Amino acid sequence: MSDSTVRALLLEQIHPDAEEILHSAGFVVERVDRALDEDELVSRMRDVTLLGIRSKTQVTRRVLDAAPRLVAIGAFCIGTNQIDLVAASEAGVTVFNAPFSNTRSVVELAIAEIIAMTRRLTEKNALMHAGVWDKSADGAHEVRGRTLGIVGYGNIGTQLSVLAEGLGMRVLFFDTADRLALGNARRSLSLKELLAESDVVTLHVDGRAANENFFGDADFATMRPGSLFLNLSRGFVVDYAALRAHIERGHVAGAAVDVFPVEPKGRGDEFVSELRGLPNVILTPHIGGSTEEAQQDIGRFVAGKFRDFVRDGSTAMSVNVPSLALPRPEGTLRLILLHRNVPGVLARVNGLLAEHGVNVEAQLLGTRGDFGYVVTDSASGVTQTIVDEIRGMPETVRLRVIF
Repeated sequence: MSDSTVRALLLEQIHPDAEEILHSAGFVVERVDRALDEDELVSRMRDVTLLGIRSKTQVTRRVLDAAPRLVAIGAFCIGTNQIDLVAASEAGVTVFNAPFSNTRSVVELAIAEIIAMTRRLTEKNALMHAGVWDKSADGAHEVRGRTLGIVGYGNIGTQLSVLAEGLGMRVLFFDTADRLALGNARRSLSLKELLAESDVVTLHVDGRAANENFFGDADFATMRPGSLFLNLSRGFVVDYAALRAHIERGHVAGAAVDVFPVEPKGRGDEFVSELRGLPNVILTPHIGGSTEEAQQDIGRFVAGKFRDFVRDGSTAMSVNVPSLALPRPEGTLRLILLHRNVPGVLARVNGLLAEHGVNVEAQLLGTRGDFGYVVTDSASGVTQTIVDEIRGMPETVRLRVIF
């Protein structure tokens, strides 16, 4: 694959720096500043080599079947649950995301919303705009001394933990994985224990299918009376009808929600939710990571992954194939083989090369689940016959040749 044939399709208002990086690498770039539905995407995929999306575009098996030249997908966000990762791997398509770039932006929004709800700023603001002067301390509190319960102690949860402690909050966290507590944060042995002790509960869980309906009526009932709730993770993990009921009863004193089970496709489209119109409820349109700084960092990070993957086959930090990065000696041809992870594949490849008198300059193998990834460099001797033989192996998923 030569760089001049690489065509990138970037959707959903990906930062212009991504386009600039890809242009500088010699790739052809097309932008569409909105999400595409499945039919629209299928109609555009035949000549696409690199696909860049955010959270709204769904990459299904049908989309992948319509994309014979596609080699990589970039999720210009944290989550990848909008991509059929199994189908992508089976099609030999490498998937990248940006797991760290918008962490700070999400954390700062969470902190801002905790303070806003604790001081009931949205209600004061609405009254002022209605011409009502309501100078009162009723229901307004400091965050200092209050207990923050963080559900999901990954990249976002840990950074939130540190900043919350800086504000004088006591921090509890619950995670199914074994996580190191930062600062004075304390691990709760169960979700129920965390909910019963926290003044503010915030969700930062991932988008795996098992987390659907993770938080519901029983969990809201376990929360302390008058506590606050935040969800800046995934819309489908919370029963929002149950949240509304607990707010209306006064058991939950406020909520901040940035993600929803069904979200409008484009800017300006109607937003429908059972949470509209409730007091001390902050609703934001999935903007946790939508700062100019975060989007620029994400654009640069994922575009850089695209460039390095096309040029050198680097899969560092890929979410679905083995993560490898091997420096490429000058003057070498590189064979990149994604294959089924069964015994003997590397031996067969090297046997074919040896039969044809090809000397291996460098080689690296990595495996991940059902798939293996082999990068092989040679100074000379690789012929089309060798390429065809490797490509014809029953274990081969995809073979790329980089000159």
